[in-house]
Amino acid sequence: MRSRSAAAVAVVLLAAGCGALPPEPLTLEGNLLTVDNRSSETWTDVEIWLNDYYRVTARTIPGGGRFQAPLDTFVESRGGRFNFQRMQVRALRLTATRPDGSPLEITKQFERTGLERLGERR
Repeated sequence: MRSRSAAAVAVVLLAAGCGALPPEPLTLEGNLLTVDNRSSETWTDVEIWLNDYYRVTARTIPGGGRFQAPLDTFVESRGGRFNFQRMQVRALRLTATRPDGSPLEITKQFERTGLERLGERR
């Protein structure tokens, strides 16, 4: 019985010592997108695509830096803006260039729920 109690205490202490997980590089909170560059590299020519049609750009995001943009600032090729009140976010992808010239791509993974999951069963 004591070994079980000791094991349980060890698991709790280990979990408490781990702390919080680092934030995802692309996070959404309401109408606000936050990009966290957790690397030491400066990203240049940054493009962030929302639902494959709407885009916002940033010249650079420095290493350890952060970039934020309201979703209503994303614009499509004909000048139309993303309407957060009426549209759903389905895809979010960042592309950029690393200092050595190599490409960087980060895609936010969304959990499929509701009717989307029904289509998977067929």
